Amino acid sequence: MASACFPTLRVAIIGGGPGGLSSAIALSKLPNVAVTIYEQARELREIGAGIQIGYNCWKVLELLDAAAAVKGHVQETIVHRNGLNGMSLKEQTFVAVAPQYRGQRVRRTRLQAALIAKVPEGAIKLRKRLVSLINIDEGGAHLVFEDGEEVIADLVIGGDGIRSVVRQSVFPFHAIKFTGRTIWRVIIPKSLIVDIPAMTSSTAWWHGPAGHFYNSLVDDPSETPEAEQMFEIAVHNVVPAATVKEKRFSWGIPATNERVESHFTEYDPRVREALSRVPEGLCKEFSAFAGQRLEKVTAWDKVVLIGDASHPLTGAFGSGAAFAMQDSWILAQAIAHSRSSREPLASALAIFDSIRSPYYHRMYEHLDKQMKTFQDAKVKNPEQTFQESLEVKIKGLGGIDTISWIYQNNIQRVWEDFLSAEESAGICNE
Repeated sequence: MASACFPTLRVAIIGGGPGGLSSAIALSKLPNVAVTIYEQARELREIGAGIQIGYNCWKVLELLDAAAAVKGHVQETIVHRNGLNGMSLKEQTFVAVAPQYRGQRVRRTRLQAALIAKVPEGAIKLRKRLVSLINIDEGGAHLVFEDGEEVIADLVIGGDGIRSVVRQSVFPFHAIKFTGRTIWRVIIPKSLIVDIPAMTSSTAWWHGPAGHFYNSLVDDPSETPEAEQMFEIAVHNVVPAATVKEKRFSWGIPATNERVESHFTEYDPRVREALSRVPEGLCKEFSAFAGQRLEKVTAWDKVVLIGDASHPLTGAFGSGAAFAMQDSWILAQAIAHSRSSREPLASALAIFDSIRSPYYHRMYEHLDKQMKTFQDAKVKNPEQTFQESLEVKIKGLGGIDTISWIYQNNIQRVWEDFLSAEESAGICNE
């Protein structure tokens, strides 16, 4: 195999989230590749509550050999409601999807555990906060960590999230800012809210004037006893960013129940009741940040950005984990492909960028178009009522049918399409 003739590729992966873990899994399958994950946390743990696993995510989990260990609540129906009166506005059903690919809401810890189990032993280093990344002209990159450790790597993968130090190092003029959106997340025992009508019968979005309330079960009842099943609540509040003066954090910080409930006093009684039953001290607050699209997601012919680091979009599509894992798998295929042709690492990164950058560009364009629709509706009707604005919002909701290029994206087929296009181009150039 041609790639076996290459010297060992030293890979430094910054960040131990789904993107970092999947990068280690995918790259460790290649010969002559040494991977190390550098995670700043004291322990590798997920913060938040649940995570969405849909067709696009299942396909890449299969490629990583991690799908079997990820189980949660199968979402056959998702209901969108008027958050103020609870009226059902739209129902989305997904029973037509093959059973193994149906959307599931899963505890984040389940996904993390499934990925960690596939990472080579000893590849994860904790308490490693990156403070400096410098390009070495002669080859490689120099990394310095807060504890003083210095590392030379041939390839650096920035999987360090929305506030990426890697991104800031290679694109210093790129900036992110608070969007005005605050999210509170928590998972609680299902038994605490099981008596509240409509709370556990389906996954639901309760849309309000300045945000929403989201609820879902997160466990597979076939393996989790009733008494141990959990229930997820995620609530969003949106205000003009300029009106917020307090310091904001993108990671989860403790939030009091009073702070959360104060934003939902006008919501349907069932929503207010559910929030009132959350045990004090469990809610975590996250502030959403976003930045402009990057023209490239690679730099220096040796640095790659994946996941939120490459497209700071504030989780707009609910598929952040899938995007990061797709990035990781494509990167591994690109490296193996370039090696088979005895091409340098720079060639692999160019392939990666040619596949993933246009994909993320398309997401930004979709969001811009969606925002323009909302703004045009307000210009057309300046006195727009909440009900009228809600109708516009529901009409513009994306889903499996409207943005299938996201939710039905088969990353293996994307790679096969690239190979076919490359072969066709080669034939035409002969």
